[in-house]
Amino acid sequence: MATERGQPASASVHPVVRVTAEWTWRLLVIFAGLLTLGYIVTRLDTVLIPVGLALLASALLVPLVDWLQDKGVPRSASVVVVLVASIGVVAGIMTFVVEQFVAGLPGLTDQFEASVDQIQNWFTSGPFHFSEDQIHQAGDSVVKSIQDNREQLTSGALTTATVIGEIFTGALLTLFTLIFFLYGGSQIWEFVTRLVPAASRRRVRLAGSQGFGSLIGYVRATVAVAAADAVGIGAGLAILGVPLALPLASLVFIGAFIPIVGAFLTGFLAVLVALVTKGFLTSLIVLGIIIGVMQLEAHVLQPLLLGRAVRLHPLAVVLAITTGIVLAGIVGGLLAVPIVAVLNTAVRSLLSGDPDATYDALEVDDPAVPLYPAEPDEPDEPHDRRP
Repeated sequence: MATERGQPASASVHPVVRVTAEWTWRLLVIFAGLLTLGYIVTRLDTVLIPVGLALLASALLVPLVDWLQDKGVPRSASVVVVLVASIGVVAGIMTFVVEQFVAGLPGLTDQFEASVDQIQNWFTSGPFHFSEDQIHQAGDSVVKSIQDNREQLTSGALTTATVIGEIFTGALLTLFTLIFFLYGGSQIWEFVTRLVPAASRRRVRLAGSQGFGSLIGYVRATVAVAAADAVGIGAGLAILGVPLALPLASLVFIGAFIPIVGAFLTGFLAVLVALVTKGFLTSLIVLGIIIGVMQLEAHVLQPLLLGRAVRLHPLAVVLAITTGIVLAGIVGGLLAVPIVAVLNTAVRSLLSGDPDATYDALEVDDPAVPLYPAEPDEPDEPHDRRP
């Protein structure tokens, strides 16, 4: 289409408007792609979450498998030994924690009842001067509310049973996937990257290997930080005589796998237990211990252990955790930061001017000898044994 002077119609549009329009439709396309990706992730979460957890576990265990293989143990036997040992350690720790919780629960219940009586006495004889009838009426209202919502509670129990079945199924899928990641992760990565054009295949494989190397560093550092958080907070609880110190420290260890917010939220549960069982002053001391441990984690442990390879801005971490929780709940929050860390390293590798410059970070034993034959239509490529 042309104007009266024979010039194209686009020439009559101001350059600012034209550039803005071009940016707008491109951003809309990107946004639509992200929405589509989010929809696919939410629809396939039953499959994608176990695969993500298996990848996270493989980043923790594959160095042990590689070490055993370097010592002359066949890779299949190495995978079996590492998996059996890991499952045994986790099962032993969980059994010990559960036994401690069951043993300490009666005493905690008695202390909780005593604290409730103290709270009731404070309401009746304290500055508010509530009558005993008002306190009893409040308790009766709570009981009546529970009775009125009994059907909802029953359906919630049924839903819980369904969730337990889904967790069991997901655990089996995670274990099955983990076995193949540990045994032949590099072959799986090679097969997946065959979809990439041959001209870019080598660069994509290097970026993926370097991203997985960052994931290994992230998981190692996270385990160390979580252990430090659990030891610090658990020791403080034990010194103060707070009941269930070991189970609470175990919860802190699990929660620390969600950076920044996880350990603090699980530590806050320890503050509530201290408040109910030991009083206001002890709970304040516990809160101070948790804040001190969090500061040590943020300013010393994470910068020292994570390093530049997987260092992320706190805003990126918080946004990633929030997005992961919205899409997939607690597990999404657990996987969000590792995914961002891998993408951060892989994208930087892809955008690097020299693709060979990233090879030094792959930590392969002999770059001249690939672990499996190169494809006939492309030159020999160095590969890692990791997914």
